[in-house]
Amino acid sequence: MDQSSITPNTSNQQLVINSDNESATALLQEKQTRRRENLSEVSFLEFMTVGILCFINLINYMDRFTLAGVLGDVKEEFKIGDDCAGFLQTVFVVAYMVFAPIFGYLGDRYSRRVIMAFGVALWSLTTFFGSFIGNFVVFSFFRGLVGIGEASYSTIAPTIISDLFVGNVRSKMLAFFYFAIPVGSGLGYIVGSVAGAAAGNWRWGLRVTPFMGAIAVCLILWVMMDPERGQAEESHMKPTTYNQDIRALIRNPSFMLSTLAFTCVAFVTGALAWWGPQFIFLGLTMQPDVNITIERVSLIFGVITMVAGLLGVPLGAWLGAGLLKRFPRAHPVICGLGLLVSAPAMTLGLVLTQGYFYAPFILMFIGEVALNLNWAIVADMSLYVVIPPRRSTAEAFQILISHMFGDAGSPYLVGVISESLKKSLSPVDTEPTSIVKFKSLQYALFVTCFVEVIGGIFFLLTAIYIVRDKLKVDRAIAEAEAQTAEPSHSSAHDAIGGGD
Repeated sequence: MDQSSITPNTSNQQLVINSDNESATALLQEKQTRRRENLSEVSFLEFMTVGILCFINLINYMDRFTLAGVLGDVKEEFKIGDDCAGFLQTVFVVAYMVFAPIFGYLGDRYSRRVIMAFGVALWSLTTFFGSFIGNFVVFSFFRGLVGIGEASYSTIAPTIISDLFVGNVRSKMLAFFYFAIPVGSGLGYIVGSVAGAAAGNWRWGLRVTPFMGAIAVCLILWVMMDPERGQAEESHMKPTTYNQDIRALIRNPSFMLSTLAFTCVAFVTGALAWWGPQFIFLGLTMQPDVNITIERVSLIFGVITMVAGLLGVPLGAWLGAGLLKRFPRAHPVICGLGLLVSAPAMTLGLVLTQGYFYAPFILMFIGEVALNLNWAIVADMSLYVVIPPRRSTAEAFQILISHMFGDAGSPYLVGVISESLKKSLSPVDTEPTSIVKFKSLQYALFVTCFVEVIGGIFFLLTAIYIVRDKLKVDRAIAEAEAQTAEPSHSSAHDAIGGGD
C-alpha cells in the first residue's frame, strides 16, 4: 500500500467522527422535540413526582409567610419595632442562603431523596417546636433552623424536574411547580391569620404546616422518583469539580444576568410579602368609616397573592411556550417586560392606599400578576443554559446570590428605613402618629419599585446572550453522547479493517 492511500483513510476517519457528532446532535434534538410536545408520554409516577414536589413547595412558602399574616401580634407579644420584625425574616433567609451551596454540592453528587427528606423533617420539627418559644432571640434562632431545612429542598427539587423532562414539557412542569410560590405565600397569610384568630393565639398558625411536612417526608421516601442526572436529555456527562462548576457559572452571562435580575425579584417579593398586609392595614385604618382588622387585611392580601399567582405563573409559561419558537429570546424579554409593567402598578398602589379602599388591592393585584410572569421562566432559563451535572450547584448559587442581595435584607432594610423615618418625622420623645407610621413605611417601600426597574433591565440584557448560551449546552450534551458512542464506531471500523 502506498503513502497516498493512507491520507484519504485518515481524512475519512475524521469525516466519520464529525458525522457522528452531527448525527448525535440531530438525534438529541429529535428526542427532545418528541418529548417536549407530548404530555401523553409522561408516566403516572412522573406526574406523581411533580405533584409531590409541588405539594412540598406549597408547604415551603406557606411556612415562610405564616408570620407575615400575624406580624402585628408578633410585634406586640415580643415588644419589638419594625426593624426587629424585619430581622425575623432576614434571619430565616440568611440561614437559607448560606446553606444552599452546601446542599447544591451534595445534590449533584449524592442521593437527592435522602437530602430532601432530611431537610423537610428538619424544617417541620423546628417550626413546630419554635412555636412554643417565648424568647425573641431563641425564636429567631429557630427561624434560622427552618431556613436551613428549606434550603435543602429548594436547591434540589427543580433539578429533579429537569432530569425527568425536556423542552416544553419541562416548562409546563416547572410552571406547575412554581404555582406553589404565590399560592403557598397566599395560603401562609390565610393560615396564619385564620388559625391564629380561631385559636386566640398567633402561635397556632405555625402548627399547621409541620403535620403537612410529616406527610411530605413519607411521600419523598416511598413514592417520589429520583432520576439519574441528565436522564431526560440522555446525557452521559460526568460531574466536574466544585471549583470548575463555579468558574463555569460565573463565565456564563445568561446565567449571571438572569441571577442578578432574579435577585431584584427576590428583593421586591421579600419586602412586599413581609410588609404588604401591615402597610395596607395602616393606610386603610386612617380612612374615615373604615373598620378593618389586620387579620382581615391579611386574608384579602393572601387571596390576591394566590389568584395573582394562579394567573401570572401559567400566563408567563404560556407566553414563553408560544413565542419561543418564533422568537428564541422570548423568555428573558417576557420577564423583563413583566417587571417594567409591575413597577408603576405597585407604585400607584402604594400611593393610593391612604385615600382609597379598592384601588390599592386592584393595582397590587395587577403588579403581582406581572411580577409572577417570571417564576417558571427564570427556572427554565437557569436550567437550559447549564449542563445537567452542574444544575444543583447552579440552583444553589442562584439561591445564594438572589437571597444574599435580595430578600435576605429587604424586609430588614425596609424596617430600618421605616424606623429611621419615624424618628425624623416625629417630635423628640413622642410616639409616632398613625400618619407618620404610614408615611414612613410607604417611603421605605418605594425602594422596591425602583429595584423592579433595575431587574427588568437585567432581564433584557440576558436576551442578548440567551440563544448562544443555550446552544453551547445543547452542543456539550451532544458531544458527550457522541463520545460515549465513539468506542462502538471504532470497534466496527476495526472489524471492517480486519476483514481486508
